[in-house]
Amino acid sequence: MVVKIAVPKGHLEEATIRLLEDSGIGVINRDVRQLFARTNDPEIELVFVRAQDVTDLVAKGATDMGITGHDLVQESGGDVVELLDLGYGSAKLIVAAHEKSGIKATSDVKPGMRVATEFPNITKRYFRESGIEVELVHVTGATEITPLIGVADLIVDIISTGTTLRTHGLCVVDTILSSTARLIANRRSLQEKGTKIEYITTAISSVLRARGRKLVLMNVPEAKLPEIKRVMPGMAGPTISRVEAAEPMLAVQAVVDADEVYEVVRRAKAAGARDILVVPIERILP
Repeated sequence: MVVKIAVPKGHLEEATIRLLEDSGIGVINRDVRQLFARTNDPEIELVFVRAQDVTDLVAKGATDMGITGHDLVQESGGDVVELLDLGYGSAKLIVAAHEKSGIKATSDVKPGMRVATEFPNITKRYFRESGIEVELVHVTGATEITPLIGVADLIVDIISTGTTLRTHGLCVVDTILSSTARLIANRRSLQEKGTKIEYITTAISSVLRARGRKLVLMNVPEAKLPEIKRVMPGMAGPTISRVEAAEPMLAVQAVVDADEVYEVVRRAKAAGARDILVVPIERILP
């Protein structure tokens, strides 16, 4: 039984491959021009396709699983199951207009105005729910220039930093949705290959749980333990064990968010901790 995973080419590709590597699935001997690749697990195969095609391939059962942006899942409308929010590829799908257009909010949009977009399905739904009938202009790139050349009055486009938007004198009118990369699955595959898909999901999830966290270990005089316990947050409180030493000494360890490590170490040292180690974590399994 082989599980096929659709991997997006383009801006999500590098982060996706790194995630697969970190989760132990990996990619074996793939040339950048190859569309198929083996992995460390002979029961898992990768198919490299455009991010826009991933949802359709998964929905139709051509692949069992896939990774693509939430915005593309919503645009496709394919019947798939989102298993995990992978946290990278952050972007927003927005409505924008030229800063001199006078359009500052959705309520300023007049019926019949032209909206250029690569996301016609989401755009239709958005304006239908807003009660505004607009004319769609379907484009396949360079959406942000359409108001400047008189092709459209507004755009619906995906942005990450908004720099390109500002460069062309556009301002955000509304945010339709926020998007990150998602792990998705075919419904039938979940029934027929559920055990293997759960294994893959758990492997990837364990990496996501570990990212941004460190393992902090230290030796603590037993008398200082109450104060140290207040310092060490941990996921479920610190782990404590006895150290064979001349004086009563305990070993304390806890998983700490990376942005809290400096403060935790500073306070622990001030409370009497010694021999402090900060160790990276590869995976955290529930």
